Amino acid sequence: MADQKETLLEFPCDFPIKIMGLASNDLAQAVLAVVVRHDPGFDGATMEMRASSGGKYVSLTCTVTATSKAQLDALYMELTAHPLVKVVL
Repeated sequence: MADQKETLLEFPCDFPIKIMGLASNDLAQAVLAVVVRHDPGFDGATMEMRASSGGKYVSLTCTVTATSKAQLDALYMELTAHPLVKVVL
């Protein structure tokens, strides 16, 4: 159908993205650099970080201002391609 939406989201909206990877000093900086490229207004101070119980992995939650499905798709693609990132939800 021509009038069917491609996504259920209404833009712009706040959209949380969870990124998981091996715990390293470089992960948060690398993720921040990617996120800011896709959402220039993103405030790195709002990034939430949680270590796994064993301390080997860390999860980062970044709530971005999503402006389009294309923006989110590009952000997911760049994050999942990053060598330090294991999972993006």
